[in-house]
Formats: sequence, structure tokens, C-alpha cells
Amino acid sequence: MWRHIASNAVTFLIIALFLMGGMILWGQGQYRNAGPLEQAICLKVESGSNMSRVSDDLEAQGAISHPSIFRIGVDYEEKAGALKAGSFLVPENASMEEIVSIITRGGASTCGTEVVYRIGVTRATVQVRQLDPATNRFVVKASFNPAEDDTPAEFTAVRSETDTRYRIALAEGVTSWQVIEELKRVDVLSGDAGEVPDEGMLAPDSYEVREGDPRAGVVARMQTAQERRIAEVWAERRSDVPLNSPEEMLTLASIIEKETGIAEERRQVASVFTNRLNKGIRLQTDPTVIYGVTRGKGVLGRGLRQSELRKETPWNTYVIDGLPPTPIANPGLASLRAAVNPDNTDFIFFVADGTGGHAFAETLAEHNANVAKWRKIEAERANN
Repeated sequence: MWRHIASNAVTFLIIALFLMGGMILWGQGQYRNAGPLEQAICLKVESGSNMSRVSDDLEAQGAISHPSIFRIGVDYEEKAGALKAGSFLVPENASMEEIVSIITRGGASTCGTEVVYRIGVTRATVQVRQLDPATNRFVVKASFNPAEDDTPAEFTAVRSETDTRYRIALAEGVTSWQVIEELKRVDVLSGDAGEVPDEGMLAPDSYEVREGDPRAGVVARMQTAQERRIAEVWAERRSDVPLNSPEEMLTLASIIEKETGIAEERRQVASVFTNRLNKGIRLQTDPTVIYGVTRGKGVLGRGLRQSELRKETPWNTYVIDGLPPTPIANPGLASLRAAVNPDNTDFIFFVADGTGGHAFAETLAEHNANVAKWRKIEAERANN
């Protein structure tokens, strides 16, 4: 009898262990396999929250089916104390394991609201935008010029939220003076921005910042990024370009940047200036004249006068030979690359063509014809 009972007990124990093993394997599968989320979500983790609250929130949003398994997995991985506050993008079908990694790895929030301070060539704007998880695109909620417009309520609201991210976007072609002046208006930064850096030595790009970051530190990041780009691009230069130093490359790139905003034209524009330098023809480019008038301190806001075109300044390429002594703006990476790798053309002229681009020419006769077309377009627009 006891032998029979013992035999049954062993059998039950084996079955129990088998079932337990099966449950463990099932639980592991639930934790590691693709989850039920049909559309990406932005998961907000409040400061002071815990894994229990997060698992309930995930279940409510359809990201997980078994909060208990989620919590067991977190405990098993010893990540219960690693939860980070912020807003995190959870992709569709993310597994529980992937979600745990997302909310514990640290770093900046990956979704939610973002305030972007855009420093542009003609104006600066502040933009409040929110990431739409479904499309992974930002939706603009408010946009204003802090120097001219009233502060919108949307901006005031998000400034008080702890998970709001901040970014400074530097446009290609801005001057160093413009950057320093606009950084003074960025209310999330602290301290003095310092002296205006050398022209051309700030890299146009997007820089994520945190509230309280020092302005001088942000400027230093921009300078370091530009120094790195200059070194990398100079090392890639073609041997036949008429540039003797990285400084000359930077100057030519800044002129290219100011002459065209069309990506496909940069190397064509670069070819015109390269051909002129090789032939000893003056560059004769208006943006350099403008820089001689403004010294990069703001926008001219009008057309050039004939007296300004004739006046000799270090930057007036109608009256000086070769390149001006300094850059005239902060060029982007594409313009740097165009300066050292221009198209192979015989172009030595270009003029606006009315579409936002330019008409290029090899001879003066062709150029004069293109200029006549442009003058006609200008006259028609003035009469409309």
C-alpha cells in the first residue's frame, strides 16, 4: 500500500514539475515574444512611479496582456530599481523584455513634447511639437518668434512639465553673431555665451540640451562639431582643387552656402567658383559684399547699392582677387564637401532662374541671356 502511495506521489510530483516547467517556458515566451500592441504608443513614466504602476498602464494601453509576468520578468532581471522617468516610444508588437529595456536604459526621453529653438538665417522661432507615435512624426502645436510674438499658452504649459525635451536647431548659413545673440534668448540655458566665435566655426545641426545647461557649453559643442567636420572633409579633398588650407575650404564653403539653398546645386555652384579661382577671375558674388556691409550682424534687408558693389572691403569679391579673408557664415557639411569635390564643369557664371534655383553658363553671351530672362521674371513679379 505504502509502495503504491509512494508511486502515486512520485507520479504527481513528476506531473507537477512538468506542469511547472511548462508554465515557466510559457511565461518566458510571453515575456520575450512579440507583444499585442497594434500601434506604437508614447509611454509616460512619472517621477516616483514604480513597475507595478507602469505594468498597469501598459496593460490599459494594450501593450502587454499579463502584468504579473511583466513584473516577474523585471524582478528576474533585477531591473525593478532601474526605472527611469520620462516619455518613451514603445513600438508596435514590442515584447515585455524590449519594453523593460526601453524604460530602464536611461538617457533622454524618446517621445512626448519637444521645444525646438530654431536659429535661422532671417529669423529665429520657437516651436512646440509632439511626436505622433503612430507615424513617428512630429506634430507642431505652436510656433512663435520670441522677439516679436506673444508667448503662446502651449509653450508655457510644456515648460512646466518635467519630461519636456529641448533642442537648439542651427540653420546652415547663419553667422556666428546671430547664433550668440539668439542663444541669449533661449530661456532654458544659463550663463553667458561668451565672445562671438570666429566666423564659420559653429556647426549647423540640431543639439539636444537640458534645462540649466550653460550657454558657453553649447557653443563649445558647436565648435567641436565644426572642427571635427573640417578635419574630416579636408582629408577627403580632391588634389586638384585650388584651396591651400582648411581655412580657405571653410571660406569657400560659406560662400557656396549663401549662394544656394538647393542641395543638388551645391557642387555646381562650387564648380563655378573653382573655375574662377583657377582662371584668376574674381568671384563677384553678392553675399560676400553683403558681409562686408553687415559684418554678419543681422540681415541687410534690402538690395545692394551700386556704391556698395564698388566700395573696397576685405570681403568685396567684385574688387578683390581670390577668396575673402574669412568665411561669411557657418556652412553645413554638404557645402564643405562641395568645396573640396565640385562638379567637373566649364561654368563660370550663374544667375537666378525664377524657380529658386540657378541657370549656369560657360560664356558671357549665355550668361547675359540668362540674366535677361531673370530680369523679365523680376519685372513680371513686380507688376503682379
